[in-house]
Amino acid sequence: MCGRYVIVSKVEVIEKKFNAKSEVTFEPNFNVSAGVNAPIITSDDPHKIQLSHFGFTPSFAQKKTYLLNARAEGDHNLENRSNFTGAKGIIKKPYFRKAIRSQRCLVIADAFIEGTSTNKLNEPYLVYLKDKKRPFAFAGIYDEWLDSSTGELHLNFAIITCPPNQLMGKIQHHRMPVILPEEFYNEYLNLDLPLSDITSLLKSYPSDQMNAYKIAPAIKNPKNNAKEFIQPVSEWVQIETELKITNQINLFEMGKSRAKRNRNS
Repeated sequence: MCGRYVIVSKVEVIEKKFNAKSEVTFEPNFNVSAGVNAPIITSDDPHKIQLSHFGFTPSFAQKKTYLLNARAEGDHNLENRSNFTGAKGIIKKPYFRKAIRSQRCLVIADAFIEGTSTNKLNEPYLVYLKDKKRPFAFAGIYDEWLDSSTGELHLNFAIITCPPNQLMGKIQHHRMPVILPEEFYNEYLNLDLPLSDITSLLKSYPSDQMNAYKIAPAIKNPKNNAKEFIQPVSEWVQIETELKITNQINLFEMGKSRAKRNRNS
């Protein structure tokens, strides 16, 4: 699954990258978690950046559900096989079948946080795209849910997940978010395209274009939301897709002086 991610790019950078304007301001978030407002771009307004609750609740639900993820395979591939190429069962899931057809969104991010399947966020990693490809977008779905007790309408979203690539396998996690290549942003939001074109995009991102490093378990607490919580831990190493260990380059260029001191000590 993908239950935590990072979005720290400036609004102006996001606007330029996605050819969209924001009518709201938002602060950098180093630990986006359930219930938090985060920027998305929806299929019904592809040139507007909006804030939305992280945690999907379909309009017909009686109460808030906070579903963070939607499986691309639906009820298929319950073993989470990395080589799965079968049907995208999300189109048949009652909670998601409407949204995947008519309520798609780009979930804007700079990186995501994932733990091992066994130890979860007690053993977390920061996962990012190489060559400073950020911000980027997860494939998402959204809906609006009316809170009958307050009359408040909540725009909310979930991130679509898929089988893991080689890098996520090295981290020993069984799922990963669908990261869309930039050239498919407009296609994903285009409601006129056949659904088969959309589901063909719901696959793992090339592992040779990604990397990760280990961070401290303190990130498990959603209140720990600052730069220091996504810095590499003491080893200062990164995972390469060739499964080699090399010197760490901090994604957000934080702790440079510390890294230099460590190399000189």
